[in-house]
Amino acid sequence: MPRPTSVSAIDLMVSLPLGEEGAWSNRLAAPTAGRPAAGNPVEYLFGDGGGRRDEARDPEKVVAAMDAHGVAISQIRVNPDDPAPALALFERWPDRFIGEVWADCNHGMEAVRAIERTVRLHPNVKSVTVPPGFVNPPAALDDRKWYPVYAKCIELGVPINVFVGVPGPRVPYKYQHPGLLDEIAWFFPELKIVMRHGGEPWTGLCCKLLLKWPNLYYSTSAFAPKYYPRDVLEFAGKRAPGKLLFAGYYPLLGWDRVFAEMDELPLREHLWAPFLRDNAVAVYGLEAMIAASQKGE
Repeated sequence: MPRPTSVSAIDLMVSLPLGEEGAWSNRLAAPTAGRPAAGNPVEYLFGDGGGRRDEARDPEKVVAAMDAHGVAISQIRVNPDDPAPALALFERWPDRFIGEVWADCNHGMEAVRAIERTVRLHPNVKSVTVPPGFVNPPAALDDRKWYPVYAKCIELGVPINVFVGVPGPRVPYKYQHPGLLDEIAWFFPELKIVMRHGGEPWTGLCCKLLLKWPNLYYSTSAFAPKYYPRDVLEFAGKRAPGKLLFAGYYPLLGWDRVFAEMDELPLREHLWAPFLRDNAVAVYGLEAMIAASQKGE
């Protein structure tokens, strides 16, 4: 069934420079083979994103693009070392942006304190991101160094976003094999975990884990809709409509392309609203924000 245009979207992964050289410039310093001198190490997969990166530096243009494509709320990165630019966006557009704090377990208790300090800075800071292959040294999802981070997220009541599958940037994949989540979900049953970046080539395993663990979810980041894994879409439509969440990957992917291709997805009618909006509202606690953002629609 075609996408209902009356359903606004919550985009759970949007990258805005916000005064940095980009999302890869601070704290996260894992060696990346073939990394370009500047910019995102996955750019070789998204060659047409240059113009949108310029647009992403202007929040006014970003909000206008969100309006044009029916994106009610976007999740952006909050730098714990320099949160002011993100906080300024939350204050100016309190119902349009939420924040994720990227963590580095190699900083030990400093990382735990940075998470708590940043989450408590503003109510729009809603999640913590665990990038296992992009900290230095890399630390697998089940590395004990992450466990204080997981415990703190439970205490703060925020979900974690985790990278799974073979990464686009040229770093080893073993740190983010989706099978590593099995023990984490078992040991931390209260922890809400959102898988990012596809989980390929283990999408079948991702589906098994989604079925097994109540607090495990799957987002569509880093893939254009025509490449969304079809086994995951079929699984969500038939067995777990509450487990699939939308993440568009702007600016590396443009919303014009994302929503045009999305109209061709083989999604059942009952899955559209949960996928685009409702599941994110439930997982990230956005009930008040989505209500406010939709006033006057």
